[in-house]
Amino acid sequence: MHMHRYVAVGNEPFLETFNGTYLNTTFPAMQNVQAALAKAGLADRVKVTVPLNADVYQSPTGKPSDGDFRADIHGLMLSIVQFLAATGAPFVANVYPFISLYADPNFPLDYAFFQGSSAPVVDGGVTYQNTFDANHDTLVAALRRNGFGNVSVVVGEVGWPTDGDASASIDYARRFNQGFLAHVASGQGTPLRPGPLDAYLFSLVDEDRKSIQPGNFERHWGLFYYDGTPKYPLSLGGNASSLMRPARGVKYLDKKWCVLKTSANLADQKVGDSVGYACGLADCTSLGYKTSCAGLDAKGNVSYAYNMYYQTMDQDDRACDFNGLATTTSVDPSAGTCRFIIEIDVGAAAPRSAIGFAAVLAAGLAASVLSVLL
Repeated sequence: MHMHRYVAVGNEPFLETFNGTYLNTTFPAMQNVQAALAKAGLADRVKVTVPLNADVYQSPTGKPSDGDFRADIHGLMLSIVQFLAATGAPFVANVYPFISLYADPNFPLDYAFFQGSSAPVVDGGVTYQNTFDANHDTLVAALRRNGFGNVSVVVGEVGWPTDGDASASIDYARRFNQGFLAHVASGQGTPLRPGPLDAYLFSLVDEDRKSIQPGNFERHWGLFYYDGTPKYPLSLGGNASSLMRPARGVKYLDKKWCVLKTSANLADQKVGDSVGYACGLADCTSLGYKTSCAGLDAKGNVSYAYNMYYQTMDQDDRACDFNGLATTTSVDPSAGTCRFIIEIDVGAAAPRSAIGFAAVLAAGLAASVLSVLL
């Protein structure tokens, strides 16, 4: 029988970009859920926690040993950590070295990965060769500094996106995730917390409806494409037999794409308006500077937008008109690294196929609990 380990109340509620929206409600909500679990007799088996972004702790010197909780929420964080300590729940942190690279163009690239760095951080007798260990131990130091050194840490999310930004690529994602898996499998842990790491890879599949307020990369964290195809070879267990495998029995709609007519004039105001409409209702985040579709010309960009909308609308004939500017084609317009997709035919999928896909997804989720690899 499967047993849930944790109940997560919210997700990253104290992000500075939220401007304090959830500061007064998160902790009471955790207490209410805890009371409900206790009433159900489950409090000893299921723990209440809140996944927090790594921006809730920081180091004024950049050295992990100087870590502490963010000044504007310090009191609230201590209340929550005290609650975690009293109930035996872990501190769940979402750690993203990619964000460090995304936010700072001068960030040393090799420090984001696990193969050693030309710019390590020296902290007393400890040398940090990668961002993950330094970030993790900044949290551990913050816990110790405030008298909660025994609270366990779970990495609720860690990963690397594959598109939507110059630093979000297939090569970097494979390099990071494979390096992270090897790091976990070594059992070494981090300098301040030696031993097994409890962590979850983020994420299983891309989310084409996810908010892109932080950046276009937000829709491209998946290890798999929308149709269950692995984006790159990744060994979850350190050997060839544990490589990710594609979903079986996936059915697609007809092999046809929606593109801009060759006779269309790019200077026509209707073209720009139609692209804005298409991208407002479909995902166009693969278009842009140094993205997977950066090599398309202007007409290619328009066609990509049209096709994403057309496929999102399940190839409805009315979705490939755009005031007479568009037409369908049976010739795949994909070019280089830019994929013009065909939507999944969900209605035609056999129950057996659907179950197979679900099984693949479930297996992937189970595999992402990295501590089981140890």
